[in-house]
Amino acid sequence: MAIDISHLDNPELAKIVALLATSITIVPLFKRIGLGSVLGYLVAGCLIGPSVLGLIQDPQAVVHLAELGVVMFLFIIGLEMHPELLWSMRKAIFGRGFLQVATCGVLLTLAGIYILGLTKEVAFIAGAGFTLSSTAIVMQVLEDKGIASTQKGQRIVSTLLFEDLAIVPLLATIAFLAPEQANEEKTFSLTSIGIAIVGIIILVVGSKWVMNPLFRMISKAKVREMMTAAALLVVLGAALLMEMSGLSMAMGAFVAGVVLSESSFRHQLEADIEPFRGLLLGLFFMGVGMSLDLNFVFNDLIWLLSIVAVCVLGKAFGVYIIALITRLPHREALMRTSIMSHGGEFAFVLFSAAAAAGLLDQDQQATFTAAVIVSMLISPLVMLLMQRMVARKASVEAPNMMGIEVAEDLENSVIVIGFGRFSQIVCQALLARGITVTVIDSSTDRIRAAATFGFKVYYGDGTRLDVLRASRLCRIGYQ
Repeated sequence: MAIDISHLDNPELAKIVALLATSITIVPLFKRIGLGSVLGYLVAGCLIGPSVLGLIQDPQAVVHLAELGVVMFLFIIGLEMHPELLWSMRKAIFGRGFLQVATCGVLLTLAGIYILGLTKEVAFIAGAGFTLSSTAIVMQVLEDKGIASTQKGQRIVSTLLFEDLAIVPLLATIAFLAPEQANEEKTFSLTSIGIAIVGIIILVVGSKWVMNPLFRMISKAKVREMMTAAALLVVLGAALLMEMSGLSMAMGAFVAGVVLSESSFRHQLEADIEPFRGLLLGLFFMGVGMSLDLNFVFNDLIWLLSIVAVCVLGKAFGVYIIALITRLPHREALMRTSIMSHGGEFAFVLFSAAAAAGLLDQDQQATFTAAVIVSMLISPLVMLLMQRMVARKASVEAPNMMGIEVAEDLENSVIVIGFGRFSQIVCQALLARGITVTVIDSSTDRIRAAATFGFKVYYGDGTRLDVLRASRLCRIGYQ
């Protein structure tokens, strides 16, 4: 059933058209019938991938490029978390995050040994792969539900951050388990941890003391596309530095976002990154869908579904138990279970490393990879089922605005666009009445002048709708 487009004058352009046409046809349909955009992207990718229409034969190339969408998503999340807020979440990150990863890892390893009949090493690798959730899927779901900035959403993000950190010790463990080069790999693993720490320090210092002067210089040049280029440089540069240090690219982007969250340019950065983030994240989901080999799935369907069922149910049990142990409400525990019970993209990295170390054979790697992809495919259905099981009328939790400077007091906040003479008079009157004032201006000189009077000031073009949305203007009355 594959369609051959190699005879066309420009087959690469045909692939791009196929990607866009399939996504704008299927994704809105799935969204409308309540299955969510993530499942729509996954199905669209599966449709045009090698297993069905065959329009794109190399899905891994698409996935590697589209991983930048996940990177940009974490950068935007980082912009909304001040260092003080992140510090206040340290118990959630290293407490609940560690407990969830450790508990799920142990449960899935035991299930692999005693239920699936795997060897100890293979069971550990499969369990570790399923323990790490898909950052892309979870963040997209949080955004679709509108809970990314609530306390529930931030608690889930804190667990994702620990999972991103956990990839380093997990890869080191695989190196220790490698049958031949154990001593060599141990030394290398300790060295890589030191390199990772140095990389984080360089990233924090560079983001804090180098990028802000650079942004001020670019803003004075009044060349709009240069600010977009600078925003991309920050995100991609941070991702590259962390990858070179042995950590995930998403972690690097998140750290850069947190450091720049106190910058006057945060809203402009978010507005410039957002279009790229949305397109690349959708492309990532399509790439995952393309990677599913349907022939392989149907040839060994019972065994594959057994692995998926054991791993998804085992992980769901672990997530739910840890949520209750750490005193989260029952409803939130169920929500976390439905959102995080699948495997994630880091599993592909672990399985590849294990295969290279001789711990997995080719068939095992293909089976576990397919199982993770299937779990990602069914995750929207699991969430939909869980929603219907839970009571319809759930109390809506107010967003946790701690550390988000734009709208700390939702009933008593005003955004002023521009800081000319008239705006200064208006701001004085508002402050006299105890009303919080936030200023958005495109002049760095006026921003510095406003800061001397104690105003919250941010750089941005107030005539651009995307900048206003990035400033969360809609949360304080504008629709």
